[in-house]
Amino acid sequence: MTIKTYPQDRLAAQPIGYWTRETAHLVISALRAALAEEHLTQPHWWTLNHVAGAPGTWRREPLTEKLAPFDDQDTDFNAVYDDLATRGWPTETNGTLTLTTAGEAGRQRAHTRNAAVHTRAREGIDDATYAATINTLRRLTANLGGNGDLP
Repeated sequence: MTIKTYPQDRLAAQPIGYWTRETAHLVISALRAALAEEHLTQPHWWTLNHVAGAPGTWRREPLTEKLAPFDDQDTDFNAVYDDLATRGWPTETNGTLTLTTAGEAGRQRAHTRNAAVHTRAREGIDDATYAATINTLRRLTANLGGNGDLP
């Protein structure tokens, strides 16, 4: 996709709040739509990734505490865990979660869908430009009192 070119001084005068909100809305909407094709929400996705990354480590309560700050939809995480369990995607042994083969397959399908969204969003943006953008956003966040560290 081609976008119109503007002089640097005009771009530098643009309102960052507008562009970050607009971009966030479009990225999140596209990711949620991709996940919905697997009948998943973002909290499902986050849960699957955390459990896959540390099998047999996460318990429901600490995982909820870790994920809840990222949630903007007041998700009932126990309902998410129960939904995944109904699908047979995790096992819960002594209170800890591990993905089953079916759960890992579902996670991989969702990953493929999310990767397609990321590829589409980054079209025409090289790694150096993308990294510079992330660093700029981190700096803006830190300048305004937020945590500029990577999650």
